[in-house]
Amino acid sequence: MARREETEQETEAPPPTATLGVGMVGYAFMGAAHSQGWRTAGHVFDLPVRPALAAICGRDRTAVEAAAARHGWAAAETDWRALIARDDVQLVDICTPGDSHAEIAIAALEAGKHVLCEKPLANTVEEAEAMAEAAERAAARGQVAIVGFNYRKVPALTYARALIEEGRLGTLRHVRATYLQDWLVDPESPLTWRLEREHAGSGALGDLGAHIVDLAQYLAGEPLAGVSAVSETFVRERPVLAGPAAGLSGTADGTARGAVTVDDAALFTGRMASGALASFEATRMAAGRKNALRLEINGELGSIAFDLERLNELSFHDHTEPAVSAGFRRILVTEPEHPYLEAWWPPGHGLGYEHTFVHQARDVVRTITEGRAPVPSFADGLQVQRVLAAVEESAAKNSAYTPIPF
Repeated sequence: MARREETEQETEAPPPTATLGVGMVGYAFMGAAHSQGWRTAGHVFDLPVRPALAAICGRDRTAVEAAAARHGWAAAETDWRALIARDDVQLVDICTPGDSHAEIAIAALEAGKHVLCEKPLANTVEEAEAMAEAAERAAARGQVAIVGFNYRKVPALTYARALIEEGRLGTLRHVRATYLQDWLVDPESPLTWRLEREHAGSGALGDLGAHIVDLAQYLAGEPLAGVSAVSETFVRERPVLAGPAAGLSGTADGTARGAVTVDDAALFTGRMASGALASFEATRMAAGRKNALRLEINGELGSIAFDLERLNELSFHDHTEPAVSAGFRRILVTEPEHPYLEAWWPPGHGLGYEHTFVHQARDVVRTITEGRAPVPSFADGLQVQRVLAAVEESAAKNSAYTPIPF
């Protein structure tokens, strides 16, 4: 069995009496997902301290109080500064649009709090650099700063990383990643914050591309060295919102329209630091694709392939086997020896999207209490931000190959 990175076998432990007070900023889609993770982790895994949902924060008093009641938070705040100042909050979880990540995260770290920040880390490289520097200073004080790349916590992908680290694929040659959604295909879908550069930083590139860039670098165990890219905004104006967004959408305000200032799709090729070739596609305009994140990695000794819409499965090909019987085989990643699965259900009983946030919460707690190096760190988030910036630079320069510092 491959070594299970970041997911050692559970050991028996008494129920925790100490708590880790969590304060979360944001309460929409990601706020609900993170709430599920914090609420559940201590009931499933034996943790050294129990996450306590101390307070949740949002600007709309009525909405944030409703979210607190729905998701089990003990208190509600309307000012993130007040949330950071609370004595019962030891960790600040940031689930806001990217334009506020840097300000909140740096303030929280300077106040002595641990931080979990949703991806992408920031809207610009400069903001991400400031966050990574603040995290480095905080680490010297014993604080932890982690980026919420939750797909690393899919058991099949954590297991895939272990197989690659063991050398089962040999020298890597190709990394292939796509993330396809269709929630913006309708040109009358309203203009939410994810379509405005000042809030989101970029479009499908930052929203979806950040995930597959991180996964490619995580699985390969090496960074991207350079990219050549194209991007496009297919629908350049959309109806403005009549009120707050509801999840990924909302209600349009009559005939008024506003400019879309981010990409709808980004495609890019690249080269990994070792010389392996890579290709990426991120779009929210692929009709019929709901959440189709797919990865394939080919090496001299074998290949792995993964599809998020079948997230309990990993396809593995061992090219050292005789050709007469060799081929991709389906591994059902539900055994107790697989990453994270020792605490869940009997073999064959699959997990889902929300479990990645439970696993994330578990790993954050253990990182804090056991003095581990944070993974994925703000430095990892900064590296992804540099890739996103290089993609945008290349696309603006007619696909010119753009090196990436690492």
